[in-house]
Amino acid sequence: MTKHRIYSVGVASVYPHYVAKAEKKGRAKAEVDEIICWLTGHSPETLAEELARNTSFEDFFARAPRMNPARAAITGLICGVRVEEIEEPTMREIRYLDKLIDELAKGKAMAKILRT
Repeated sequence: MTKHRIYSVGVASVYPHYVAKAEKKGRAKAEVDEIICWLTGHSPETLAEELARNTSFEDFFARAPRMNPARAAITGLICGVRVEEIEEPTMREIRYLDKLIDELAKGKAMAKILRT
């Protein structure tokens, strides 16, 4: 089975789109960073390092310091697929991030987005 091509895409090449999506809806880059750090356990400094390296999505999630256990509470549709039903672990992590960025752009409060 071949891997989906998103796995080899650099996080840094998609990151500006996450930020633009959030800013277009009046949210801040800092909120995007907070979401990514919450999900992966990265600090703002280690996140910046990964972006500077243009780490692939596959490596980004594989090397994440500590994936947040609360991410299992992320449910709903993203690209017409229920995130909780995605079996492939890396794709599920990518879709979790997509879902969180969507929630931010839709105006949800950070406390709800971060499942606190």
